[in-house]
Amino acid sequence: MKISDLARRSGFSTDTLRYYEKIGLVPRAARDAGGRRVYDASTLTWLAFLDRLRATGMPMRDRLTYARLRAKGDHTGPERRQLLEAHRDEVRARVAQLQDCLTVLDTKIDSYPKGKANDPAPTDRPTDTP
Repeated sequence: MKISDLARRSGFSTDTLRYYEKIGLVPRAARDAGGRRVYDASTLTWLAFLDRLRATGMPMRDRLTYARLRAKGDHTGPERRQLLEAHRDEVRARVAQLQDCLTVLDTKIDSYPKGKANDPAPTDRPTDTP
């Protein structure tokens, strides 16, 4: 597929795809007779995985490390696994922190009376809680 097709299907801009190729995050594409990039379906799968890593907060330097290890071959599997396990631990810690925050928000929301925002306050005195 051409770069425009890859961009449309992956959600990445063509500029981003070219940049990712330049820095080694995406393998260099084959070229057709006219010198245009030609990607195979595996690139789309790889980009989807990279997007998940980005969405979970993996820093670019770690995504680059992972990509470089991947390019070296299957023998780097243990190193890639270690990198992903460390990232998973960080993601789990952030999820737990967000869950704690959600609990606080739910508790605060439950402390307010239900009703419309424009309903008169049940009392004239200000509340002492934030």
